[in-house]
Amino acid sequence: MITAFLPCRKGSQRIPDKNIKPFAGIEGGLLKIKLDQLLQCENIDRIVLSSNDERILEYSESLNETKIVIDHRPDHLGSSSTTTDSLINYVPTLINDGHVLWTHVTSPFMNSQDYDALIDSYFKGLNEGYDSLMTVLKLQGFIWNKQGPISYKRDGLKWPMTQNIEPLYEVDSGAFISSVHNYKAYHDRIGNNPYLFEQEKIKSIDIDWPDDFTFAEELWKR
Repeated sequence: MITAFLPCRKGSQRIPDKNIKPFAGIEGGLLKIKLDQLLQCENIDRIVLSSNDERILEYSESLNETKIVIDHRPDHLGSSSTTTDSLINYVPTLINDGHVLWTHVTSPFMNSQDYDALIDSYFKGLNEGYDSLMTVLKLQGFIWNKQGPISYKRDGLKWPMTQNIEPLYEVDSGAFISSVHNYKAYHDRIGNNPYLFEQEKIKSIDIDWPDDFTFAEELWKR
C-alpha cells in the first residue's frame, strides 16, 4: 500500500497562508492543486493530510473524498519551531504499514503522472538494491562555498566545460518514498541507500519565499 503524507502546518513566516491563499486565480490555492493531483494518482491508495490549521482541515473535509484521511495534528508538532525530524517520528503513529510518499503543496509542478512515475521507479529500485527514493535537481556547474569551488578543481582548467564537471544533486523536497519499516528503523524519511530521482528544473520548483510564489504563479498562468 502506498500512502501519500501531506503535511500542512498552520502559518508561514515568509509567505502568510501560503498553503491555502489564492494561487494564480485558483481558490484553495496550492492545497487544492496538490490534493487534485494526488487524488488522480493511480498508484496512491490513500492520502493522509496532517494539519493544525482549521481552514485547511475544513477545506479537506468539504471534499468528501474517501481517499483522504484527515489528521488533526497537535499544535506542538505544527509550529515554526517544529523540526522535520520530529514530524518524521510522528508519521509511523499515523501510518502503520506499507510505503509512504511524503510530498508538499509547495511543489505544484509535480503532477499525478510524475507521482505515478516516482512510485514505479521506487519499486523498481527496491529490486535493484535501493531502499528508498527522493527527488533531486542535478547541479552541474561552478558551485562554490566561501572557501572556494566545491564542484570542480582550479588546478587544471580554471573554467572547465560544465558538461565535464562531476554533478552534485540538490534535494528539492518534491517527494520522498520509503517504507514504514524504514521510518521506524532509521527515524528518517529515507533509508540508507536512496535512489536519486532527477527532476526537470520546473518540477523541482519549491515555493518557500515570496519571490518563489510570484514566480510560480506566472509560470502556472503560462
